[in-house]
Amino acid sequence: MFVDYVEVHAKAGDGGDGAVAFRREKFVPRGGPAGGDGGRGGDVVAVADQSLRTLMDFRYQKHLRAGSGGRGGVNKMFGADGADLVVGVPVGTVIRDRATGEVISDLVSPGQRAVLARGGRGGRGNARFANSVRQTPRFAEKGEPGEERDLVFELRVLADVGLVGYPNAGKSTLLARISAARPKIADYPFTTLSPVLGVVEAAGTSFVVADIPGLIEGASRGAGLGHEFLRHVMRTRLLVHLVDVSGTVERSPVEDYDSIRRELAQYDQEYGAGLGAKPEVVVANKIDVPGAVERAAEFHATMGQRGTPVHRISGLTGEGVDHLLYVIAARLAEIEETATGKAETENVTAPPRRYTVRRPRLRDVSVSRDGDVYVVSGEGVESLCRRTNIANEDALKRFYMMLVRAGIIDSLREAGMVEGDTVRIGDVEFEFVESYAAMKQ
Repeated sequence: MFVDYVEVHAKAGDGGDGAVAFRREKFVPRGGPAGGDGGRGGDVVAVADQSLRTLMDFRYQKHLRAGSGGRGGVNKMFGADGADLVVGVPVGTVIRDRATGEVISDLVSPGQRAVLARGGRGGRGNARFANSVRQTPRFAEKGEPGEERDLVFELRVLADVGLVGYPNAGKSTLLARISAARPKIADYPFTTLSPVLGVVEAAGTSFVVADIPGLIEGASRGAGLGHEFLRHVMRTRLLVHLVDVSGTVERSPVEDYDSIRRELAQYDQEYGAGLGAKPEVVVANKIDVPGAVERAAEFHATMGQRGTPVHRISGLTGEGVDHLLYVIAARLAEIEETATGKAETENVTAPPRRYTVRRPRLRDVSVSRDGDVYVVSGEGVESLCRRTNIANEDALKRFYMMLVRAGIIDSLREAGMVEGDTVRIGDVEFEFVESYAAMKQ
């Protein structure tokens, strides 16, 4: 079964908690802190696998969960890192965040990897907090929770050429003639229900052609197999637009052609897919049917007035097919040459980019009120709060000290906070203690 769209939930592993421990050895009566760090949580990773052709496996594997890190041990022993969860997806899979629609990765090359959810950092053991002032820390950090998100996997077929046109325009028949592919062929609409790929050799080169489910009017809004069709056309470099000139349908060839073009343009407006700007080869198919030659000539004349040449073929008998393949090969060569020239120009003119990755700063916060509760929001402070064991008094004192140094306590006071008021940071609420904020550590 061909599946090209699934929704999954990914949960990376939580970081292990740091340990609180002290050296307990003979002849070492005052052994120092020896708690080790917790292990890092595992990542959820997707890898493009050339042997896969469908997202079928994820119909039954909706939840992706990596391993959590181990707890730190005594004698400064580190906890074990959690195991990564690596899942294979077909080449051409686009992975998006379901909530925001943001594209996380577009896996177009075999072996390409994408981290879907990052594991949490392990908490530091109490040995990491010892200094000349605090010689026996009795607290450790908690492990950071692993990233958790809802994702959409969307497979878009990778092909050089996409066969487009109304249902029963002869796309499957043409693909079967020019390649070893054997798509289902029958005399009813929507015979092809999933993309079929075929490798074609012509003019000393080879290229991949995709037979994609047909369009109908309203496809850009999801009618018929519209979204299933258009999703895969986005990948192709060249469209071969087949138009039925047999006269067996009530629509005229020009009406068929214009209708498909409108759907491509509409889809562009809604999704920014760039389909309307793709190079196109227009083909009048089924000229073997009585009266089709005349209809093809009329279609050719109308399209000629628009500056668009029409190639006449019969996918059934093979008439004109060899010439069409040479035309397709030549157009692909032109597209490749243009793309190469553009890439070389961009490489010459574009300055090198350098990226600096830094963690969110603790002082970057916003303070607001939710009724009687003071709310502190900020990625850095929320991460610190998640890693702090609020129930441990020593850990809580250090937490206050960090808030004071970052200026967050002053911001809360300016907002009107006093002794005994409730503060919320992330999912954690605690009562403000003025004496902790005034301590010198």
